[in-house]
Amino acid sequence: MQNLMRKQNTKSELPVGNKLELREMQGPLISDTADIAPAYGSTNVGFDLADISPATKTRILTLDMAEKGDFHPPPGEGEVRESWDSKLQFMLATIGYAVGLGNVWRFPYLAQKNGGGAFLIPYFIMLCLEGIPCFYLELAVGQRLRKGAIGAWNYVSPYAGGIGITSAVVSFNVALYYNTIIGWCLYYFFQSFQSPLPWAKCPGEEVNHTWRAVPECQRSSPTEYFWYRQTLDISSDIESPDKFNWRIAGCLLLAWFFCYLCMAKGIASSGKVVYVTATFPYLVLVIFFFRGITLDGMGKGLEHLFTPDWSKLADPVVWLEAGTQIFFSLGLAFGGLIAFSSYNPVHNNCFRDAITVSLCNCGTSMFAGIVVFSVLGFKAHTIHERCLSEREHLLRPLYPNVTELPHVIPKDIVDHLFNVTPGLRADFPECDLQKELSNSASGTGLAFIAFTEAINQFPGAPFWSILFFLMLFTLGIDSQFGTLEGVITSVVDLKLFPNVRKEILTGVTCLICFFLSLIFSQGGGNYVFTLFDNYAGNFPLLIVALCECITISYVYGLRRFSDDIELMTGSRPGMYWLFCWRFMAPATMLAILGASFFKMATEGSGYEAWDKNMATTVTLEWPRWCLFVAVFLILVSAIWIPLVALLRLFGYKLLPPEEPSWFPAEELRDYHNLIPHKEGALEKALLCCGPEAAQEDEREEDE
Repeated sequence: MQNLMRKQNTKSELPVGNKLELREMQGPLISDTADIAPAYGSTNVGFDLADISPATKTRILTLDMAEKGDFHPPPGEGEVRESWDSKLQFMLATIGYAVGLGNVWRFPYLAQKNGGGAFLIPYFIMLCLEGIPCFYLELAVGQRLRKGAIGAWNYVSPYAGGIGITSAVVSFNVALYYNTIIGWCLYYFFQSFQSPLPWAKCPGEEVNHTWRAVPECQRSSPTEYFWYRQTLDISSDIESPDKFNWRIAGCLLLAWFFCYLCMAKGIASSGKVVYVTATFPYLVLVIFFFRGITLDGMGKGLEHLFTPDWSKLADPVVWLEAGTQIFFSLGLAFGGLIAFSSYNPVHNNCFRDAITVSLCNCGTSMFAGIVVFSVLGFKAHTIHERCLSEREHLLRPLYPNVTELPHVIPKDIVDHLFNVTPGLRADFPECDLQKELSNSASGTGLAFIAFTEAINQFPGAPFWSILFFLMLFTLGIDSQFGTLEGVITSVVDLKLFPNVRKEILTGVTCLICFFLSLIFSQGGGNYVFTLFDNYAGNFPLLIVALCECITISYVYGLRRFSDDIELMTGSRPGMYWLFCWRFMAPATMLAILGASFFKMATEGSGYEAWDKNMATTVTLEWPRWCLFVAVFLILVSAIWIPLVALLRLFGYKLLPPEEPSWFPAEELRDYHNLIPHKEGALEKALLCCGPEAAQEDEREEDE
């Protein structure tokens, strides 16, 4: 009896195997609802000291750890991994990583192009079938295995290590050209500190002692001229690089320096930065929202964005673009989500995080669409009113006796007016508001041409321009260092340079990326950017995500994966998630891949080039060598998946064996008070093949 007494003045806990003992005898030793059978002869599980022995290797879990969820590896058992300072920091970093430039300049364009409000149906269906399931999977893999992408997939299976390498290579390639956008935003940001803005009107030149507007600008528009000529100094095609653009190179250097500052200390530095970079874009969007709803034409813009065209739902291209937008806007398959999640506590609720971030990302896209089209509606309204005024001014003298000008003007009159009126609109005398709204561009065309043209009409235009490009910079920078974090974490986890501090490794990586990205700073750099944007990320990322779902479902095993999630979150994933991981998400990604390859093979591919003489963009076919570059960009990433598996099959180990990271399974089971899971008939039917079948056989033999 004396052996069961406790010292009243101690604050430590007795090691009792995988069971808990409460401190200072405060309250019952074991919860009354705990489903644990006491050992024979004990009146309370807490007094079962059968495991206490100097020779027994014990695991110590204190009540404080259980109450606070403060799980840390014991000294000498597992390496100490970086961790987020708070849950808010992780959420802001993940939201900042997922919410990027595509939410602002890609989603609004796709929505108005593919049926307006009707586009939201395939958009949300794809979100539920592939977006959230894959996001949930990556967060769970990172949190459970506590490694970067390469280490995590190499641990899941030595044959699957190539998935992580592919993610790292894709992230590296995408980071090269993505930071170029940030460089362009910095250039426009610095140019915004002028009044009037440099793209507000055409620059002039002196010809024969006569001052006139630059013809190239006069034939296009001030915003197009500033973008193509003064910013990019663009060449006629990709095979004519022309001169080097030192201004963009300087902005690129500054962009990579900012990226290094955000990542130098790992999540210790990037975790602090996200408090600004993840929240500031929302502040600016709210400001632009209240400005936009006060503008003339706002209603027409929103009507154009959300008016549903139900016939578009029968077009398979609409579903393809919805699935592609969901996939890339969430930042799936880069390895960044796995890296971020690996710094979380082992008991973090990754399911709730996946739902929250995914819905926040989609909500941001829709809110950004409202903001963008309220401003573009104002731009279209202003252009339409100007067109009507110009039409009235030029045609009224020719039709003095009519109250309303005819809709169709004879061609000879139009030709005469073009000859005597310089700078006349190319589509004169047509004034179509819907056509103006439909002309809204996507990508760089929306940000640097259409939106800047709208900002020109604002009172205090420089202020709004500074806000807009500062928003684009913060939107891009946290997505950028989130993408590059997938590369850095993988290199660190592989211990390729064990004696190099992480800040030095990050600095060297950023410096290498800067020199490689200088290829985007010459006259044809925008065309090279398009080549990278079309091929460096799209296809390899879809292949990575497809392989991730297949590996978890058919190699690691959904039963084992569900057990891991239950240990971490306290609840198992439902049948819906198992069905998506095993069937729906892979099928959706296979369909997108197949449709993309088919479309490229049947329709070909080209790029938009700037014709200086016509002062407009023209579509050109990629030269043959560019097609080889495109194939190389795809293969240099995707080849690692079969290569690692084949080398492993023939006995060669490209990647060293991965040691398991610390994971307190028994402590988590006690923390969540878990009991053995009993599978229903439907779940058994779903897990009837692959490793699940072998696991079930072993379980039945044990019973």
